[in-house]
Amino acid sequence: MTRDEVFGKIQEVLVDALGVDDDEVTSEATLVGDLGAESIDFLDIVFRLEQTFGIKINKGELFPEGLASADASFAADGMVTNKGLAALREKLPHADIDTFEKDPKVEHIQDLFTVNMLANFVESKTAVVA
Repeated sequence: MTRDEVFGKIQEVLVDALGVDDDEVTSEATLVGDLGAESIDFLDIVFRLEQTFGIKINKGELFPEGLASADASFAADGMVTNKGLAALREKLPHADIDTFEKDPKVEHIQDLFTVNMLANFVESKTAVVA
C-alpha cells in the first residue's frame, strides 16, 4: 500500500467518523481543532482504523490519555517541560514533536493529533511503500 492509498483510506475513515467533507481532511488538519473530533470520536476512529487496515491498536497506543497530567514535572506554567517533551516523543513517536517544541503550550498538545500523524502511525503498523 502506498502513502497515497493510506491517506485515502484515512480520509474515508475520518469523513465517516466525524461527518466532515473529504476536502477538509488534509494531511495537516488537526483532529480536534480542524475536524471537530471529541474524545468519544477517538474510540470510533481507532475502531475504524483497525477494521480498515486489519491492524490491532492497543488502548492508549494511538491516543494516550493524560499526557500533560501524567507527571507534575511534565508541565510548568502552562508549558511542556523538557521532561514532558521527552515523554511526548516516547508516547507519540508518529507526531511532529519538533514543530510543537517551538511553542510547547500544554493547550496545544491536542494539535499533535493530525491526519499526517495517523498516516505515520498506520504506516508503522503496516508495510507501506513510498
